[in-house]
Amino acid sequence: MAAQPVSRVVRRVLRAGVRSCSSGAPVTQPCPGEPVVEMPSRPRPFLRERAAPFSSFLTDSFGRRHSYLRISLTERCNLRCRYCMPEEGVPLTPKADLLTTEEILTLARLFVKEGVDKIRLTGGEPLIRPDVVDIVAQLRRLEGLRTIGITTNGINLARLLPQLQKAGLSAINISLDTLVPAKFEFIVRRKGFHKVMEGIHKAIELGYSPVKVNCVVMRGLNEDELLDFVALTEGLPLDVRFIEYMPFDGNKWNFKKMVSYKEMLDTLRQQWPELEKLPEEESSTAKAFKIPGFRGQVSFITSMSEHFCGTCNRLRITADGNLKVCLFGNSEVSLRDHLRAGASEEELLRVIGAAVGRKKRQHAGMFNISQMKNRPMILIELFLMRQDSPPALSSTFRNSLGVQVLRRRVNFSSQTVTLWKGGRIPQTPLVAQQWLGASLPQRHFSSHLDSDTNPKCLSPTEPQAPAAASGPLPASDQLTHVDTEGRMAMVDVGRKPDTERVAVASAVVLLGPMAFKLIQENQLKKGEALAVAQLAGIQAAKLTSQLIPLCHPVALSHVQVRLELDRARHAAVIQASCRARGPTGVEMEALTSAAVAALTLYDMCKAVSRDIVLTEIKLISKTGGQRGDFHRT
Repeated sequence: MAAQPVSRVVRRVLRAGVRSCSSGAPVTQPCPGEPVVEMPSRPRPFLRERAAPFSSFLTDSFGRRHSYLRISLTERCNLRCRYCMPEEGVPLTPKADLLTTEEILTLARLFVKEGVDKIRLTGGEPLIRPDVVDIVAQLRRLEGLRTIGITTNGINLARLLPQLQKAGLSAINISLDTLVPAKFEFIVRRKGFHKVMEGIHKAIELGYSPVKVNCVVMRGLNEDELLDFVALTEGLPLDVRFIEYMPFDGNKWNFKKMVSYKEMLDTLRQQWPELEKLPEEESSTAKAFKIPGFRGQVSFITSMSEHFCGTCNRLRITADGNLKVCLFGNSEVSLRDHLRAGASEEELLRVIGAAVGRKKRQHAGMFNISQMKNRPMILIELFLMRQDSPPALSSTFRNSLGVQVLRRRVNFSSQTVTLWKGGRIPQTPLVAQQWLGASLPQRHFSSHLDSDTNPKCLSPTEPQAPAAASGPLPASDQLTHVDTEGRMAMVDVGRKPDTERVAVASAVVLLGPMAFKLIQENQLKKGEALAVAQLAGIQAAKLTSQLIPLCHPVALSHVQVRLELDRARHAAVIQASCRARGPTGVEMEALTSAAVAALTLYDMCKAVSRDIVLTEIKLISKTGGQRGDFHRT
């Protein structure tokens, strides 16, 4: 498909006049004729103007001036990421205990008057808060505030960004950990990959430059996509920020899953030896690099391997009103309680100053941090960091399917760049095009991983019908894939009626005691074997016609893969279910799904033991079609 011309980037022209805040710093003001949003009708009486050039209350005992405030607007999110919440879920704060809009603006005004010149709105997902545009508009009116940013998952960005830009939003960070749509859907348990891409394109179209893309790199999940992400910066004004995986409460942090800055940098230099380092900005958390001739840049946030505590200028306010002076610290103080108790400005500043004064020279280090009690990331800021990953997703599938990956990377990125430049979002899974080539048939699919989303999903907890033959199953006296002369032939299904087809297949992997224990305790070096095998099985079902030569391409409407551990046999039991409406059955899809899931478990465990047996790969049942139903006895 021919690429469309690159959309002309509309850059904002700052027609603002210049005035001075109490500290003498220049700030922008609204353009003439733009609407001005009034502050709440009940302003706090204790907020008075201050004249100090920079507040001693925001300066710690090591001389660090804290001019950057991050405010969480909500704990809620419209995604259900496996890496952002503990497995057991997150108890949300009652609404009455969260900061109100007036309290958020009251605290923002106080911090800005004391010297804060940058505020970033975070979550949860800040763009699901109904009054987020109004909050941005009112923050814009704060004298002395130079930058208003937001960190978002991008799902609602394309829809809201024009309003947010008009309100005064000046910086955007978008979280995106993978460029593979199927992997995205598995990770976040929701659809939305294309909406995130639309959001990134809309930000570029509206003139934001650079558009920052946050990518938390986790071994076994997405470290094989580093080159793909960097390739996007060739033609787009992106700042792709690779973030070292960090520990938070409930995320089962493991040092082996962290990919260090130096390791990532070495990977990039092998592909682009000309990669050059850019000067570091004061108080920046990122080490920035640029490939000569590329429009964008790449950054590394090295919180774990090379901390930047010495220049830290950040403070955080959680959605329930607690002040955190260090992201990794477990010490918090409630500003909400003081506000609601009617504290004066001086009292609030003393509380803030005492907390800032207790800030340590540096955080505890990666190994000590992993043992500390801290909030889950979603209750601090959902999208700056990432949690535990279902590892080895991309590499496992590509290796198990025997597909060459490295040379395809740049092609995939180039295709994505072309789609972004032209303002068109891909409607078919790009991963299929990446693996198989554009000339091969593309299969549109919808894969549901949670049985709750579909009442027809098969679940091991549901009672199964007794195994018995049901309906006619006439035997054939010849092979259907061989013609009269003995040559292979594809069955003609053109005249068959479309019917609802469902098939269930199973497989058993006899792991042995050691591998079974490691999987059960999630201690495998490669990561979460069951999660990887589940996704491998789903992908395999969708790729069956590419693996089995005479299978017809099938538009699957549902794929489900279940894995359970059998303690008695030290085994993993796999059940794969496929559904489609069409002229041909889906038993091959179900069998391929179960078999590849079993092979993936072997691949994940082979370093521990090669005495692993794959067995009992069989069709359990199938329904629909002229030959009738089948249920294994």
